Amino acid sequence: MAQQFFRPSEVATSSRVPPQAPEAEQSVLGGLLVDTRRWDEVSDLVKSDDFYLRAHKEIFLAVKTLQEGGHPVDVVTASEWLKNKGTLEQSGGLAYLGELANRTPGTTNVTAYARIVRERSVLRALLDAAAAISDKAYQPEGLDTEALIDFAEKAVFSISDSDRRSLAGFQDIQGLLTQAIDRIEDLFQSGAGITGVSTGFKDLDNLTSGLQESDLVVIAGRPSMGKTSLAMNLAENAAVGSKLPVAVFSMEMPGQQLAMRMLSSLGRINAHRVRTGQLHQEDWPRLTSAMGLLDQAPIFVDDSAALTPSELRSRVRRLTREHGKLGLVIVDYLQLMQTGESAENRTVEVSNITRALKIIAKEARVPVAVLSQLNRGLEQRPNKRPIMSDLRESGAIEQDADLILFIYRDEVYNEDSPEKGTAELIVAKQRNGPIGTVRLTFLGEFTRFENYAAPFETPDY
Repeated sequence: MAQQFFRPSEVATSSRVPPQAPEAEQSVLGGLLVDTRRWDEVSDLVKSDDFYLRAHKEIFLAVKTLQEGGHPVDVVTASEWLKNKGTLEQSGGLAYLGELANRTPGTTNVTAYARIVRERSVLRALLDAAAAISDKAYQPEGLDTEALIDFAEKAVFSISDSDRRSLAGFQDIQGLLTQAIDRIEDLFQSGAGITGVSTGFKDLDNLTSGLQESDLVVIAGRPSMGKTSLAMNLAENAAVGSKLPVAVFSMEMPGQQLAMRMLSSLGRINAHRVRTGQLHQEDWPRLTSAMGLLDQAPIFVDDSAALTPSELRSRVRRLTREHGKLGLVIVDYLQLMQTGESAENRTVEVSNITRALKIIAKEARVPVAVLSQLNRGLEQRPNKRPIMSDLRESGAIEQDADLILFIYRDEVYNEDSPEKGTAELIVAKQRNGPIGTVRLTFLGEFTRFENYAAPFETPDY
């Protein structure tokens, strides 16, 4: 028997029936069976799973398959496809397809009907997510509250991501040009030359114009070069100097140790004395001063081990909701992250991680600075300055990064180096700017980088 056309009184008699819009579903399908020229608009808005009724899912799938295969779409071809698949009867039969086509309100408003179908689908997904969250709360299966919150956020955010993708599309060039001109005028009026977040290092800012919104920044170096020190100096300069919220994900070092490093750096206090508590009398006023600066700084440290990109993303979103748009995200370090999924090998896994970090940067519109190790191979070369191929699992990192910074300090390899206290920051890649090398002064006892100050040379008289 052919499936009957639904009417409001026949659909929902209970207030607890899941959100649905059978009439809108019918209007979408009928419109497509009559005129598939609206297919591209509709397929951007809805997928087969967005339809509530199983029959409508099958009919939409038939239209999709025929359309994408370059075949004509109408009542006859759709019924034949369903018949061959063995789902014609459960889809209402030929008579129901004909009724859909004959009773459609027309194709003019088919995209509006599609939006209604999508909205009801999102509401059902929210109910499913709420049910899953409720089940987990009743039976946590060993998960602590933090893990439960992460689970809940992922469940809801996955719906948000799906909905955002369905609404994404082209922007006309005229609108983009207006935005670009407005941005250029703002920069011209400011006259600062820094278009992103200031690093606090003059020469680096001159070369990069600051750390740019939505950029993935890779800071790489061999052990003892000062990767974590540089990253924390960037955090200090952004949070203390520019008053921007900074998120630090420290998977290697406990948060307390990072706090000690920042106290040493900002207070210009010997790091060993800070770690051991063997402070000199003159250190206490400096410690108090550093405490005052950091106490007012919007720096947030998460020292959870082996985070996945999904967990990191949830925490960035949560921090953004609580404290507003972030100025900088720091991840220490890349090789300690995991995907939480099986991968062919570690190179593929790192590729997935760097891609996810780039997506986080773009989504949150914040520079994400991730620290990375280098291969041991460079130790065998006479010139130990890093190059792109020295990046561990280099292919994916090199491809996804917008800015790559290598740290090189000659004194690490040459005890008698004339460059003691000097660091080279090699800008090996900059997607939207020049590459080059800047010098910084490295104050090892304070774990601190500063603007380069050339050593004083006694003149020869």
